[in-house]
Amino acid sequence: MLKKIAFTMYPVSDIKRARAFYENLLHLVPGKISAEEKWVEYDLPQGGCFAITTMATGVIPSATAGGSVAFEVDNLDELMISLKANNIAIKLDTFISPVCRMSVIIDSEGNAVILHQLNAKPC
Repeated sequence: MLKKIAFTMYPVSDIKRARAFYENLLHLVPGKISAEEKWVEYDLPQGGCFAITTMATGVIPSATAGGSVAFEVDNLDELMISLKANNIAIKLDTFISPVCRMSVIIDSEGNAVILHQLNAKPC
């Protein structure tokens, strides 16, 4: 029986560049880091774990194939302004769904990253 999603992992080509992207631009805080710095985990404050790695031999970053990660954010507009000011590639600018607003950006390695903010609940 499956119990939960243990983590979401992205392959990266340059772990230092990827860490700078996720830690400096998306403000993730690293948790577990392998001795060789080939695997870095980020535990999120409200649950879930995101990992980046250079250990996935034969797997390459992609913005158009495979899965993607969606990060819940506090203020999508503010984050997008900051990312655009840092010339981060935007795959899909902010759009509205019935339950949220989201944008899709491209990380430093070429992976698509969804940024997601729930709509305010009506009173």
